[in-house]
Amino acid sequence: MPTILPKTGVLPEPPPSEAIELAGIVMHIQRKFLVNLSRELARGNVSFAQFFLLGALQQEEALSMTEIAGLMGHTTAAATGLVDRLEKMRYVVRAHATSDRRKIHVSITTKGIALVTRIKQDMVRNLSAIMTHLTAAERKAWVQIYRKIDRLCMDPKSNTEEAP
Repeated sequence: MPTILPKTGVLPEPPPSEAIELAGIVMHIQRKFLVNLSRELARGNVSFAQFFLLGALQQEEALSMTEIAGLMGHTTAAATGLVDRLEKMRYVVRAHATSDRRKIHVSITTKGIALVTRIKQDMVRNLSAIMTHLTAAERKAWVQIYRKIDRLCMDPKSNTEEAP
C-alpha cells in the first residue's frame, strides 16, 4: 500500500490517539478475517497471492504475464511461478495472443471461478453476520468509509470527496 499523506501533505506528530486505536482495531479485525480466509484457501490449496490473482482474473477476460507481474508487485519470473502452480491445479489457462505469439495471456477457468465465488460467498456470509449488529445508518456509513479508503489506497492523490 502506498504511503498516504494527510491533506496538509505533512504527517502529524505524534499520531493522534484515534489513529493508534484504529491501528489496533484493524490489526485485530484483519487477523480474524485472515484466519477464516486461510481456512478457505487451505481447502482450495491456494495461497493469498494466488487467491488475489484469481480474483483479479475473474474481473478481466485475460491478463498478460507482464500485467500479472505489475498487479502482484512481482518480477515476471515470480509471476510465472505463481501462474504455473495455478495452472497445475486447473484454476487458470494460458494462451498465446493472436496478435503476437510470443505474448502469453492468462485466463481463469470455470474451476477457478468456482473457488473464488465460494470464498467470496464465505466472506459475504461473515460480513453479513457482523452487519446484523449495525443499524442501517451504521452499515451505510461503514460502506462509504471503506469506499473512500479503497479509493485512497488505489490512488493516494485521488479526490476522496467524490460521491460514493
